[in-house]
Amino acid sequence: MNKGNALHLVFGIFGNATGLFLFLAPTVTFKRIITNKSTEQFSGIPYVMTLLNCLLAAWYGLPIISTNNILVSAINGTGAVIESIYVLIFLIYATKKEKAKILGLLIVIVSIFSTIALVSILAFHKEKYRQLLCGVVASLFSIIMYASPLSVMRMVIKTKSVEYMPFLLSLFVFLCGSSWFIYGLIGNDKFLYIPNGFGCLLGAMQLSLYAIYRNNKLGDIEKSTADGSLEMGLAKPQHYDQKQSNYS
Repeated sequence: MNKGNALHLVFGIFGNATGLFLFLAPTVTFKRIITNKSTEQFSGIPYVMTLLNCLLAAWYGLPIISTNNILVSAINGTGAVIESIYVLIFLIYATKKEKAKILGLLIVIVSIFSTIALVSILAFHKEKYRQLLCGVVASLFSIIMYASPLSVMRMVIKTKSVEYMPFLLSLFVFLCGSSWFIYGLIGNDKFLYIPNGFGCLLGAMQLSLYAIYRNNKLGDIEKSTADGSLEMGLAKPQHYDQKQSNYS
């Protein structure tokens, strides 16, 4: 194994480790849901969308689609299993209206993945065309997932508090994005280094915001500003939950 291949493997393994941490981050939320036997104000949409992202990325990493990316399939296949468990738990404890919405969305994302998978196999016989189709779609949804926490970053700037953006999650978003960015560069795979470069940048921005506002208390800020009401009450669990899931 030459130096380039060794580094490719090292950063792939590190990316798997940091990615697994992000996928497991919402377990605290689901422990609460199971304990209370209710989804309360939490949203199930981020988990369904993350499931689609994992399925597309896992498919892209398979040898029939791209080369030397089996580690991409490994972590995203694991992520797909974890997200499926989250969605199942959510469906068990959600209200009828919420169940119908999540089931409908689940059918849509399974249809999207199935269509992409079938078209890539049946319509394209050359690997480069299969890789192009699957790579573009996977990159698009990966960028969307990485961009999801922008609303939380906006909240941090508005409230001057990092209450809804825990340091460890921000750190692992940066580390995960950086690992796969370098992995993609070493493997010369633009469908990996472009979306993960974007994720690396957003992770760095989150850490910068944390460094700026880490000592501020939300309660103190609310008391000292005219715009103190930020609709945190019942919306708090939903914001917090979406933030955790989107990071994964």
